Amino acid sequence: MKRALNASLQHLNSFSVAARAGQLLELESEQDLQVFMTEHDFDPERDLILGGGSNILFAGDVEGTVVLNHVHGKRIVADSENEVLVDVCGGENWHQLVLWSLQQGLSGIENLSLIPGLVGAAPMQNIGAYGVELADVIVSVQALELASGRRRSFGHDDCQFGYRDSRFKSVDAGRFLITRIRLRLQRIFTAELNYAGVGEELRAMGVKDPTAKQVSAAIVRLRRRKLPDPQVTGNAGSFFKNPVVDRAVAAQLAKDFEGLPVYATDHQAAKLSAAWMIEQCGWKGHRQGDAGVARQHALVLVNHGHASGQQILELADAIGDSVRSRYGIELQPEPRIVR
Repeated sequence: MKRALNASLQHLNSFSVAARAGQLLELESEQDLQVFMTEHDFDPERDLILGGGSNILFAGDVEGTVVLNHVHGKRIVADSENEVLVDVCGGENWHQLVLWSLQQGLSGIENLSLIPGLVGAAPMQNIGAYGVELADVIVSVQALELASGRRRSFGHDDCQFGYRDSRFKSVDAGRFLITRIRLRLQRIFTAELNYAGVGEELRAMGVKDPTAKQVSAAIVRLRRRKLPDPQVTGNAGSFFKNPVVDRAVAAQLAKDFEGLPVYATDHQAAKLSAAWMIEQCGWKGHRQGDAGVARQHALVLVNHGHASGQQILELADAIGDSVRSRYGIELQPEPRIVR
């Protein structure tokens, strides 16, 4: 276990904003997990579990302890003619897991290629992209209950997955450290190409009957073209969720605002494009000091160099105010905000 006091968090968040932790603990083995639970009295009001730092905005310091789960490991635990169960430790890099699964001849998470962050953080917000969510393939989640040190197991339904949400992000936020997940992947590939842009990208690559690896490659190309690289320009990907509203509300908005993209989710609800509304309000490419909105995509807030987390949060609040004023819609942030 590695330990540091009064530690900088700037290199541990993809916004690359300056912040500090009273103590930083890096857990690198199962033994470290046990020692941590024995020695540390975790307080969710004071302490923080941090994954890859790709879905968080530090608008303030962490007075207590920041815990990094860097326990690695992945293995196939069951292999039938088609379905394969894979256990993955929480400290694994998500995109590297996708690439590993493709090397094993497995499919199911190729549409989630190049999503930044660690495996342990993926169930928290039910990561999703290009028509696929983690909830589509996850079987179970193993976690440590931080207050008691007990190991807990959660089946798919127990996780209470929603759009960019789960019990670990909402009702049980700060209560658990996710140590392992189990995925159900496939050997027989079925392409999910309904999301806008994926089919077009494959055709531009000259691919007519894609493999899982080719779908992954197309999505990597799309993401690299549409989203700024956090290694170059600090960002956390999409900052706002696409609002989900009653279908009648969506229908009225589409009537009032020509061109507003509306996506049906079920018989009662519809999803609106937050990016379209933000762009229509004139924010795309906008900059306030070093806090700004990406030129490539209106959903992405960026740090052009020396923006503080508070300055990025103030920009997000201003964007939310303008969308609320024009469309009557409340935007919700995807990243966790630490104040």
